Amino acid sequence: MESFLPFFPLNLVAYPTENLNLHIFEPRYQQLINECIDERKTFGIPAFINNKLPGYDTEMKIVNVSKRYDDGRMDIKTRGIRAFRVLTFQNPVPDKLYSGGKVTFVEESESPEGVISELLLQLDRLYTILQTQVDFDSAVFPFSYQIAHKVGLSQEEEYQVLTIDSETERQRFLLRHLNKVIPVMAEMEKTKERIKLNGHFKNLDPLNF
Repeated sequence: MESFLPFFPLNLVAYPTENLNLHIFEPRYQQLINECIDERKTFGIPAFINNKLPGYDTEMKIVNVSKRYDDGRMDIKTRGIRAFRVLTFQNPVPDKLYSGGKVTFVEESESPEGVISELLLQLDRLYTILQTQVDFDSAVFPFSYQIAHKVGLSQEEEYQVLTIDSETERQRFLLRHLNKVIPVMAEMEKTKERIKLNGHFKNLDPLNF
């Protein structure tokens, strides 16, 4: 089923379920956001990859307005709802300052079984190597969108995640990425330790021949 959405293009990939804070300063987007607030409408964030509009994007809803400025600017909190494909693109929409277009929404193709146990294990390894903590809830579906920005994907790879309509396949995509990068990062950490030790006195056990 086709629907029409106003567009707020950004040089980033937004995901369903993701919380995103935005500072609205351009007049065209002030108009867009004010209309969405007044009419309780949603809008789309098309991801521009290499200055091109690839075609898969995310519908967003405004959660609240954190601050309004005297000159019309505002700070808003938004949340991703669902992915969509762009069918038509108008810039600007007739009688508006902003762009928009017809879209069709992407439906999840299967139940949330996935490979989450193995994925969680690799996430633990990654964040142990990085010596950092990342908050996520593996019980929340779909899980893949929670971590796709937190595993070191390129922007093109982040966009590729959005184009996959199966939670299982998204998890497998992320797992393949982690299986590839974790050994490299682990070896880098070993190299850093060897560099730190270079030039220092070492207690070495003699070899027995």
